Amino acid sequence: MTSRHRQQEKSTGRVLLIVIAIIALLGAGVYAWSEFGGFGGARSEDAIITEAVVRAPFDHIVLEQGEVESSSNIDVVCEVESRGTGGGTSVLWVIDEGTYVKKGDKLVELDSSALENELATQKIAVSSAEATVISSEAAVRTAEISLQEYLEGTYLSERKTILSEVALAQQDLRKAELNLASAERLAAKGMIKGLQIEAEEFAVVNAKNMLEAAEARLKVLDELTKEKNKVQFTSDIEAARAKLKSDESVLAEEQTKLSDIEDQIKKCVIFSPAEGVVVYNNKFSSRGGAEFVLEEGASVRERQVLIKLPDPSKMQVKANVNESRITLIAEGMAAKIKVSAVPGELLARVKRVNKYAEPGSWFSSSVKEYATYIEVINPPPGIRTGMTAEVQIFVEQLADALQIPVHGVYEYKGHHFCLKQDGPEQWSTVEIKIGATNDKMVTIEEGLSEGDVVALNPRKHLALMELPEIEDVTDRERLKEIGSDAKEPEAPEKTAEGGPPGGGGGGFDPKAIADRIFSSADANNDGKLEGDELNQMQGPMKDRIQSIDTNGDGAIEKSEMLKAFQSFSGGRGGGGRGGPGGPGGGGPPGR
Repeated sequence: MTSRHRQQEKSTGRVLLIVIAIIALLGAGVYAWSEFGGFGGARSEDAIITEAVVRAPFDHIVLEQGEVESSSNIDVVCEVESRGTGGGTSVLWVIDEGTYVKKGDKLVELDSSALENELATQKIAVSSAEATVISSEAAVRTAEISLQEYLEGTYLSERKTILSEVALAQQDLRKAELNLASAERLAAKGMIKGLQIEAEEFAVVNAKNMLEAAEARLKVLDELTKEKNKVQFTSDIEAARAKLKSDESVLAEEQTKLSDIEDQIKKCVIFSPAEGVVVYNNKFSSRGGAEFVLEEGASVRERQVLIKLPDPSKMQVKANVNESRITLIAEGMAAKIKVSAVPGELLARVKRVNKYAEPGSWFSSSVKEYATYIEVINPPPGIRTGMTAEVQIFVEQLADALQIPVHGVYEYKGHHFCLKQDGPEQWSTVEIKIGATNDKMVTIEEGLSEGDVVALNPRKHLALMELPEIEDVTDRERLKEIGSDAKEPEAPEKTAEGGPPGGGGGGFDPKAIADRIFSSADANNDGKLEGDELNQMQGPMKDRIQSIDTNGDGAIEKSEMLKAFQSFSGGRGGGGRGGPGGPGGGGPPGR
């Protein structure tokens, strides 16, 4: 690019900046003129916007925000056991969220280094257990051979030896008896002396003793020694077998551990069990913080769901419905769903309403919400889990109902009023009784007729309203609920224009209540409630301490309490009643 071209581009850029600046100044001037009636002038009063009361079909709906999810999900779970003191396994790699995967595709890879080290150690333990089993098997075989050796060898050999001794003793006895008989015959003939006969008699007795001794040894061998040795060798066999069984159990256990470690290493690589779109199972706390985010380096525990593979043909929306409206909703009610990413409205129906409120936290308000599941009928291809959806649940459909826009209703001390036009410049304040409402219209049960003209911006013209002196039941209940002993405020005086001060509404003054509480509870006058000052509080107010302490420093400042009271009262300040239907305007009034 030449220097001339660069200079032309710079000049063009300066011209564009100058043009943009001029347009911005002109826009600001037009805005100032339209808002304030000219530069430095005062803003013109808003004209009264009117609308006629009509009788037409009416849809009583409950409008909520929810999140799209699938009613049928395949959970991809971490099956790696948590080992060591870390309490989890680190993620080395994870597939990108939103990826379309097929069955068998790799989804997650976990760190297996600790398992690899454990595997090497376990292999050594298995080898040692195998050597022990081999030695025990040899010991069993040796014991069995020893028994066989004794019964078929040693025992028979000893028995034959003793039998030989018995036979020899019998032979010696026979000889001794023959010699004695021969000596007795010779002695009868006088050929030998009596002393020689006595010697032959002793020889017979000795031969008998030798025979009896040999027979006794044979009996002991057959009846005692054999059984004793047999029992001993049998016990040796049983002991060796028991040790072998124990060693085999140890080996089996070590092999099971080895197989388990190998299986755990395989499970470190997680594959897709089916086709689907990858959705991370990230978890967030009620305060918006992340409790678990699936990413590389994150630690996961056993049985933790890492990824969901939703079924796109079975989609639903989970919406949390306020406890004040949950009784209006029932299973099977028709509904419509709007998803910004999908054109048009989706037909749906209420599938399930939980019987128990969603778990809250100390940071959340005391208002309970109930999970309601709305099934999408024929979900389009473009719908995805996690998308934000607006749900309209049709509670009631009236064929002919008297109705006006919700902006025309003014709420004052729990009662509802309208500013009705009686003539070109004549207006009257009419108390009405409202019925079913939706986000745009409210039905009228009493107080107005078809064709009546009402103001749609009554809060901007409070000077025209004449509100009666009525008891503020709602504020008395609010004071009782928050546990304050502040004096119930009196009805406000009207301003010079005829309307209540501070934007009208009730007498609930958060600042007055906060001042009252601090004047009685702040013992050291340091502008904070902490320690014993908080412990001395009683009733519901004590239960709200943590929710009021927004900065979490353990103490409550007056600004925190004032902000909590204003939020609790729907944004009212100085006696005004904000929120839908009141001076805050903008939404359907409460029933």
